[in-house]
Amino acid sequence: MELTTELATKWFELYVQSIQEHKDQLNELDTAIGDGDHGTNMLRGVEQVQTVLQQQATANLSDLLKQAAFALISKVGGASGPLYGTALLDMSKYVQEHDSQLSNLIASGAAGIKRRGQSQVGDKTMLDVWQPVADDLANNQFSSSNLDQHLQATADLEAKKGRASYLGERSVGHLDPGAKSSELLFDCLLQVLNK
Repeated sequence: MELTTELATKWFELYVQSIQEHKDQLNELDTAIGDGDHGTNMLRGVEQVQTVLQQQATANLSDLLKQAAFALISKVGGASGPLYGTALLDMSKYVQEHDSQLSNLIASGAAGIKRRGQSQVGDKTMLDVWQPVADDLANNQFSSSNLDQHLQATADLEAKKGRASYLGERSVGHLDPGAKSSELLFDCLLQVLNK
């Protein structure tokens, strides 16, 4: 499955709407184990992405991913901006150097998050959604139920990275906010692919 510029544009447009709808939920999740502002931060970021989409009507896929990355890096505070930004920048680079195969792109994004965040699967971060989604795409098992399972699994983990790691065992039982915003991202991708 190839990711086209048109698909990517629709994907990001849906994501803007999804973050607008879930901003308060993301803040609530982040209040439990972080600073309480993940939703607000992500909203600032995706609104900047929306501006980019309007300006980049003729951009190719690589440029679109790069511009979206810079929008998130410039507007999203904390670790999330650099992590999402790195994922999209690595995806942009991958398109230039290889192909626009969706499973490969998401795998390159996951690798970027792992490198930038110096994290592993199981650390209770957004990587706990990105990496399984990359694997699901590679194995033709990308589905809404799998996606939800990946997100829910973060509740049982003890945070090893970020603000939540200060809580140690008390972070267990809470969903990771970055994993939730990532789940929303891939839920939007599913919607676009299933249209």
